[in-house]
Amino acid sequence: MASKHDTAIASEIISRFGAKPERLLQVLHAFMQRYGYIGEEAMRQIASELNLSRAEVHGVVSFYHDFRTDPPGKHVLKICQSEACQAMGSRELTALAEKKLGVKLGSTSADGAFSLEPVYCLGLCACSPALMVDGKVYSRVNDDSLDNLLEDCGD
Repeated sequence: MASKHDTAIASEIISRFGAKPERLLQVLHAFMQRYGYIGEEAMRQIASELNLSRAEVHGVVSFYHDFRTDPPGKHVLKICQSEACQAMGSRELTALAEKKLGVKLGSTSADGAFSLEPVYCLGLCACSPALMVDGKVYSRVNDDSLDNLLEDCGD
């Protein structure tokens, strides 16, 4: 995953989808895959090349929770906030993760090690609370297993 916006690479990504406004979501997903986020410079270039306003692109980016406008932490921890997981303790788990990582939900730690994000259903309702670390899903997470997962990220 590249971290710095490159206009030539960005143009290549956009052209893969025909530089058509109706392909905005595919373009944004490709940017997320390549860069890990969609920064201000990228939004301007996407808008220009797709013949959209910057506001239209920003509106889509800000609407969908899978898009981010800042670089993610080295590790991304997503804790399910759906009703089933809340009933099984995800709010408490979120508070514990915030305390251990020193970061609020929806933010990245000052050292750039962790991003803590909400997610709304990982499909493990019967095995809640659930979370995802760097794309891998875990169920029935408790205080001890959270500690183990965070320790594994340090290796």
